[in-house]
Amino acid sequence: MEREVDLQSLKAFVLERVLDEDPVNRTIILLGSFGDSTHAIVRIEKTALSSSMVNALGENLEKVEHVEKNDIYSWFMGWLSTAARTSPDLKINVIFPCTEAHIQKYTRQQIVMVHETPALYKSIVEPYISAFPPSRTQWVTDILAGKTEADKILYRDTDSATGYVILPDMKWDLTTLSSLYLVAIALSPYIRSLRDLRRMHIPMLKSVRREAMRVVRERWGLGTGAVRFFVHYQPSYYHFHVHIVNANYAGLMGSTVGQAHLLDDIISMLECDVNEGPTIFERLTLTYGLGDQHGLYAPLVAAQADVEP
Repeated sequence: MEREVDLQSLKAFVLERVLDEDPVNRTIILLGSFGDSTHAIVRIEKTALSSSMVNALGENLEKVEHVEKNDIYSWFMGWLSTAARTSPDLKINVIFPCTEAHIQKYTRQQIVMVHETPALYKSIVEPYISAFPPSRTQWVTDILAGKTEADKILYRDTDSATGYVILPDMKWDLTTLSSLYLVAIALSPYIRSLRDLRRMHIPMLKSVRREAMRVVRERWGLGTGAVRFFVHYQPSYYHFHVHIVNANYAGLMGSTVGQAHLLDDIISMLECDVNEGPTIFERLTLTYGLGDQHGLYAPLVAAQADVEP
């Protein structure tokens, strides 16, 4: 029987180690358990948060409000016992049970810049992506099928080939406009990453840009140029999605050079592409930062000796 995470679970959290802490983004990521042998990852975000506080998480946490649950992912708003405010002090994301892959992903990593040639994509990266079992993106499938987070969908295009949904990203607290964070997820499972984009996807990408701007304008009053659209490579999961954030969202590591590609640039590159033969994203050598905990780190770093700078 699947165990639900609640306030009592969080108060019983036993810290094993701090995976990462980021004072710029005011976050700390913890590995531990809820009193048994099953690992859990807890990500806490606060205005100011020190690592010394987390050892006494149960003593300081007075109340939590469950926001959403999707497969092994849960997130909450939390109030500390020292606070009498109506607004929460913490945003808490939980992955339970978590796997070794989750632990590696959320552990602070040393970044190395690698060059991924088309040949290295075919020989190393594509087999790596294809080896992932469907269960790794089951939570995405559940969103697209309307089984989870259905009440959060802001826009849905139902075309099976070019459709997508737009909804708030789990990293957003749903309140602070300056850190607005939405995500558009393609319905098609055949677009796994930037490498799979073709000229035929231009209408879909333009639609994402257009409809997301309409949503943020109508719901939150944000005008032209107020949001930033980008795509990660390598992405955190291999089902194509576009990140949509407030253009003033500072300190967002995932939008830095070496990982993020602006949607406008992607559309422009596809529009300049040839009509026949390999597409531009099949021909490009992509340069990006890769963490030493990533599954591609060892083979790609080893292959760099054969790549001309």
